[in-house]
Amino acid sequence: MPGAQKRLAELDSVMAQEDFWNNRETAQKAIDEANALRKKAEPLLAAEKQLDDFRVMVELGEAEPETAQPAVLAEVTRDLEKFIRDLDAMELRFLLKGPHDKNSCILSINAGAGGTESQDWANMLMRMYSRWGERRRYKVEVMDIADGEEAGIKSATLQIKGHNAYGWLKTETGVHRLVRKSPFDSNNRRHTSFASVFVYPEVDDSIEIDINPADLRIDTFRASGAGGQHINKTDSAVRVTHLPTGIVAECQDDRSQHRNKARALQVLAARIAERERAERSAKEAAARKGLIGSGDRSDRIRTYNFPQGRVTDHRINLTLYKLPMVMEGDLGELIDALRTAREAELLADLE
Repeated sequence: MPGAQKRLAELDSVMAQEDFWNNRETAQKAIDEANALRKKAEPLLAAEKQLDDFRVMVELGEAEPETAQPAVLAEVTRDLEKFIRDLDAMELRFLLKGPHDKNSCILSINAGAGGTESQDWANMLMRMYSRWGERRRYKVEVMDIADGEEAGIKSATLQIKGHNAYGWLKTETGVHRLVRKSPFDSNNRRHTSFASVFVYPEVDDSIEIDINPADLRIDTFRASGAGGQHINKTDSAVRVTHLPTGIVAECQDDRSQHRNKARALQVLAARIAERERAERSAKEAAARKGLIGSGDRSDRIRTYNFPQGRVTDHRINLTLYKLPMVMEGDLGELIDALRTAREAELLADLE
């Protein structure tokens, strides 16, 4: 952390000057910058000091009589294991510290061009993310789904409820590419298909979204898909359109039109919030594109190659030959690698 320490020393020197408060606006900016740097740097500096203490304890233990060394070793081992757990927790706080990382999330999947093949791919992605959520003991609910014409789905919206769900999944936004020999092709030719994934933080009380009711168009229609006689006889499904932006949200998973409307409005608010966040990020990214991509929804972020059994994340040039496990929801290695890349980028920013 030499860069952060050097900047802190410079700010401390400035704040110690007698005329520091002559310009209150400049003074306040310096104080805010120093406080932000300390908040980032102090946990890491404390960890470095604790690691040095462990080295001293080991050296002292080696100087003890042989009969006393096992007890010293046991104490150091116990403290070191706790240190590692605390370090892992600090890493998680460091990386998942965005304003909405702790929130549950809404994940939307849309099949790209390609008809049945792309629709089947979208369905496979929905299953993959559902399995990922179940592995983490999150609650996964299908809020809206549009079935494909022959197989698969045209689109789906999932609600994934659990602490840090958005923080974990936010890097999944982008275009996912499938390469395989199509089961829908009688000639067994290789096909390339695409589906887009959008991830939004679920709106809670900490996100203030002002939506004018006059800007909304609300349509009701009969839900499609399984559901028995009721689902085909009542206009329980709801579609809400935000006229100024053209953003649309639908919900048809409940028999109650009122509850479907409430959930569609929740999705709409999350999408409007994400649009505002994306616009702010685009301005920041104009100067520098991050290591794990800009988050642009046109970015092709990952390729799933079935003939070769591999998955490649193009943002960090990572290839894993464990495609069957990934499709069963084992995304840990991919997400952890993106976190590690993001960590390196954040540390470079601190320097």
